[in-house]
Amino acid sequence: MDIIDIHPHVISKDVARYRFNPVGGKMSGWSVERPADCDAMLAAMDAAGIRGSVLVHASTAYGYDNSYVADCAAAHPDRFRFIGAIDVTAPDAVERVTYWVKERGMVGFRIFAQGSTTGEGAGEWLADPKTFPSWVRAREFGIPVCVQTRFGSFGMLGKLLEQFPDVKVIVDHGGYPPTEDGPPYAAAQAFFDLGMKHRNFYFKLSERNFDLLKKGNANTQSFIEKTIDAIGTARIAWGSNFPSSPGSLSELLALAKRELAFLPEKDQEQIFSGTARTLYPSLRSM
Repeated sequence: MDIIDIHPHVISKDVARYRFNPVGGKMSGWSVERPADCDAMLAAMDAAGIRGSVLVHASTAYGYDNSYVADCAAAHPDRFRFIGAIDVTAPDAVERVTYWVKERGMVGFRIFAQGSTTGEGAGEWLADPKTFPSWVRAREFGIPVCVQTRFGSFGMLGKLLEQFPDVKVIVDHGGYPPTEDGPPYAAAQAFFDLGMKHRNFYFKLSERNFDLLKKGNANTQSFIEKTIDAIGTARIAWGSNFPSSPGSLSELLALAKRELAFLPEKDQEQIFSGTARTLYPSLRSM
């Protein structure tokens, strides 16, 4: 089966050339404890049997300087594409989007509203109209936007999905919908509602979700089946989250294959590569 990973991260060993400047001023633990540079990522992909990856810029290491992930993608165009991070609240946000797309080959950008190094109250600006020009530019370029946020921000996320229906929005880890209550997952209803209402809502499925689905009354099969009923497999794509999630890339892929083994082969292929190629058409040349 063809595999495309849409959520790995790379960290350079050259700290003089690629200086750390994390969002919020705090480095993520994984970027210090188990970083993987471009060469290590290629080796891990070869070992796992992964054809290509869409590298996601590590905001918790480099802030909004996408230089390293862009350089990796430029050096290995047969294996990598990249997603950059944009400060959509900055006065020059539109110029930054234009630069990274036109000059460096960025195939989409990521908005880091809430994550491991930011508080739960962060990201109140997510749907602020001052961020809209960056979304307009994404629409003009025909590129998707990845949103790293939490379930509590789904009200703001819904406003963006409605405001920009022709921009594909990929929600990292699905915004961590609460699933411990188990079927029918009433606590996560806002997740299903967004997917059913907005055709531009895409779910990036990762180890973080599989981990949550081991807790309480949840289980992967019942949650994924309900998700597919709501949005279909054409809007679900797998991302390893390597090396942010613990374990080797091969182990993370094996986990995802085990957890999704109940699905028909065509649905597995859609999640592991088909949706990725819809989101990032340049992957079709790999």
